[in-house]
Amino acid sequence: MKALFLAGGFGTRLKPITNDLPKPMVPIMGKPLLERNIENLKKHGIDEIVLSTCYKPYKIENHFKDGKKFGVKINYITEDMPLGTAGAIKNAESFFDDTFLVFNADILSDIDISDMIRFHKEKQALATIAVTKVDNPSAYGVIEHDENGFITAFKEKPKPHESNSNLINAGVYIFEPQLLDYIPTGRAVSIERETYPLLLQKGFKIAVYNKCSYWLDLGTPEKYLKAHRDILEGNIHVGEHDFNRSKQYISKSARIHHSVKILGSVYIGENVEISSFAVIGPGTVLCDNSSVGVNAKVIGSVVWDNVHVGDGASVVNSVVMSNCRIDKNKKELNCVLTGSLSHPIAV
Repeated sequence: MKALFLAGGFGTRLKPITNDLPKPMVPIMGKPLLERNIENLKKHGIDEIVLSTCYKPYKIENHFKDGKKFGVKINYITEDMPLGTAGAIKNAESFFDDTFLVFNADILSDIDISDMIRFHKEKQALATIAVTKVDNPSAYGVIEHDENGFITAFKEKPKPHESNSNLINAGVYIFEPQLLDYIPTGRAVSIERETYPLLLQKGFKIAVYNKCSYWLDLGTPEKYLKAHRDILEGNIHVGEHDFNRSKQYISKSARIHHSVKILGSVYIGENVEISSFAVIGPGTVLCDNSSVGVNAKVIGSVVWDNVHVGDGASVVNSVVMSNCRIDKNKKELNCVLTGSLSHPIAV
């Protein structure tokens, strides 16, 4: 089975992190989110992938190339203009002649892909949509279904009295290729507002897969920080280390000087150097080749590769992007640091 990743979004709400980086390439525990998701697909035996790109496509292609390095075969298709979810799927039609998977490339979830494929086949549906529960569905398009697990309606941003459902589209789909016949060519098409309602109208079966216990759209800097907190707290498993078993991961190549305090759940990557009397954590990720000066503090933050936190500086509840240098005794709180600029974020 092949998989299509929709990786063309501009990541507007995630700025400034996405000023120069496509949203799927934003690192999660030091590796691009898209790479993490491809690694997960491989575990389920899926090794042929199509990447649909639009915003800074060369950044994605330069990293993944033909996919051989990652143990998969990767093809690319690029949108000249944004085509919407359904339009992007239609644009990749030539790659699919059998059942295929589609993913929004900016989602972090624990969906069991093998189980979802089994479910889709059992239901003999034209499409299966993974869903997730939310507390306040009025900000989303909700999905209603019958007792047999087939979708009956899609309602866009309903008021509390307009729907009993709290299920929303989780951005993971399984489609039969026949579905592509119902998407027009050459224009932007919304799958939620146009394609799915049309399929229901024509009597096709669309199944709802409701076994997702963790789901997060990495849409904002706050959610980006939350994703790392959730990983460190063991709410979702990402990468090799199991934070449910051990709250701290410290690489063998890390150099930690005397009197350093490491508190709570932390991830310390390759060739990280932490100088004397520094405080790291709780809830901190230090990616490869970063360094923390004497008496500095990094708390509740995600620090990318090749960052230096100066002596006496403090970084709290912040994202520090690659190659940043934080001056001696500087205090950074609730911000995204890009080069020499500090951008405040909501908390």
